[in-house]
Amino acid sequence: MSIQELYKIFQQYPSVQTDTRKLKQGDIFVALKGPNFNGNLFALQALEAGAAYAIVDQLVSANGETFTDGHTTTDDKIPLEIRTRLLLVDDALTTLQQLAKYHRQQLNIPFIAITGSNGKTTSKELIYAVLSAHLNTYTTQGNLNNHIGVPLTILSVKPDAQIAVIEMGANHQKEIESYCNYTLPTYGVITNCGKAHLEGFGGVEGVRKGKGELYQFLRENHGTAFVYADYDYLQPMSAGIDQIVYYGMTKGLVQGRIKAAEPFLTVEITAGLDATLIQSQLVGEYNLPNILCAVAMGRYFGVPTSKIIHAIEAYAPSNSRSQLIERGTNKIILDAYNANPSSMKVAIDNFAKLAADRKIVMLGGMMELGEDSIAEHKALIEQLVTLGFTEVVLVGGDFAHIQLPVSTINASSTLSSNTSFVYLNNSTEAREWLKQLNPQNAYILVKGSRSINMERVLTD
Repeated sequence: MSIQELYKIFQQYPSVQTDTRKLKQGDIFVALKGPNFNGNLFALQALEAGAAYAIVDQLVSANGETFTDGHTTTDDKIPLEIRTRLLLVDDALTTLQQLAKYHRQQLNIPFIAITGSNGKTTSKELIYAVLSAHLNTYTTQGNLNNHIGVPLTILSVKPDAQIAVIEMGANHQKEIESYCNYTLPTYGVITNCGKAHLEGFGGVEGVRKGKGELYQFLRENHGTAFVYADYDYLQPMSAGIDQIVYYGMTKGLVQGRIKAAEPFLTVEITAGLDATLIQSQLVGEYNLPNILCAVAMGRYFGVPTSKIIHAIEAYAPSNSRSQLIERGTNKIILDAYNANPSSMKVAIDNFAKLAADRKIVMLGGMMELGEDSIAEHKALIEQLVTLGFTEVVLVGGDFAHIQLPVSTINASSTLSSNTSFVYLNNSTEAREWLKQLNPQNAYILVKGSRSINMERVLTD
């Protein structure tokens, strides 16, 4: 079956799902395979649950017998009325991506692609909030920003769309390039290039090369890049792109500066809009570029000033990203969705600036750093010592392989008043440690890589 023929079916049933647990009546189910799962095994179940069709690359009968050629099956193994709703293709994932590209080609609207080492989800959410206040906007849900999530997001864009915002995550080179090949972005943003996924990218220069694949697509296809002017490295990376829209503290379509940052970030817009303050619900000075990017997008696409301001001020972060939580007398900054050396450093620096008599730092280990991992974990500890933090909990990862500045304890030890740097094996131990400590009137920073599950520190 050609993509054009498949697209005609999609137009009749314009909702695609890869998880039978989320299936709705009339969906098209795409049976994906991975190292530990095979969606083809659930295709018949999906049809029984109400799917209109199932795209498969392997036919599986009700008794588990598998076929790779539809002509070899007989009606007693897979009845004809069921088999006609099983769309057999060479590779289901490739077909999903090709279908997304064909759908994208039917949409003559701006497509904005966002990538970067840090802040891409927050930037995406802010941009969506601003644009959707004035335009019919579609965007990536949550962090569905990989080789499956990106095509699913594209296929979710309906004909009434006026603009789309697509988030792209990556942990190795050529990944962003592959997303661009079926997203076909007309606009792009690289939030920053930091020390993230160093193992896959092969170092900081590899990160820039990998993220720069978005710029390369825009360069070759006469697209437009939104570039934060205060990151010097983004300017040579974006050289040669037909149109560049700058934003920053002192240069660009929109300019702004930090007015206040405790507890929430307040930004003063100094150029691009009528002089105004934006009082966000975001924690951390490091969110300034994210806010300025959203304002610049709104300004560029004609969103009225009042709607831009209201959209940003109304946005409340969730999913463990830059959240300020109050528990009793304590204030907790929960930023535990992800972590890498760059985001850890700015989070610690920002926490050091907050005015509080007592501060507790709880950090989870960082992942995918390869041979740089031990050195980067040591650098964080040195930063904490330099900034004078005395109550620090380090959880899991390569923190386990580093000599701490002060004696360590484990989960079974009794807390000592003179213990300042503590290593614990996991977030469950960290939760028990915090319960036992029972601090009062403290500021607490909780941050770590996703696999460490640092948000569990706050569970009852």
